[in-house]
Amino acid sequence: MKIFIIILVNGKIARENEMKEVNGMKDELRQLLESCIENGSETDLDALTCLLEAVQKKINQKRSTFIDGILQMKRTMDQESCEITIPINPIINNNLNIVHGGITATVLDTAMGSLANSLLPEGFGAVTNQLNIHYIAPGIGESLRCKAEVVHQGSKTLVISGEAFRSDGKKIAYATGTFFIINK
Repeated sequence: MKIFIIILVNGKIARENEMKEVNGMKDELRQLLESCIENGSETDLDALTCLLEAVQKKINQKRSTFIDGILQMKRTMDQESCEITIPINPIINNNLNIVHGGITATVLDTAMGSLANSLLPEGFGAVTNQLNIHYIAPGIGESLRCKAEVVHQGSKTLVISGEAFRSDGKKIAYATGTFFIINK
């Protein structure tokens, strides 16, 4: 009985400490947000709005990852392909005001990896082993759309190809990826 009471008391103390820590984080975040609002340019405020809306969508829509929420990925899949579309906004642009190549790579890898994982039986997963990307044109416009298709499905690896398009339909990148099949 004495041990049970000690565990309850320690558990209560741990929860109280955790709440203090969370409240401290909230206060720091409020101060940071206020500083950004007061000192940010119109572009900074636009980026902050996009970022906060994306995190809110991650929370409210129970998206699987923060990157999914931050990039506002819209995914469609069938047995042969996966397509992911994201809006283009200041958060994902480089200093030339075009989509950062790393963002294009991330969306291509996500589309190809999502397709690879959808093809595997329960208990298995696919992870990127190699990713090759050829950038063709700048990422500009309203949205970026990446489509992935299977090139080869083996017992240990999958090879997937992907293409990225901007909203005017112009291809901006071509990619291939090799994915290891692993036990989860």
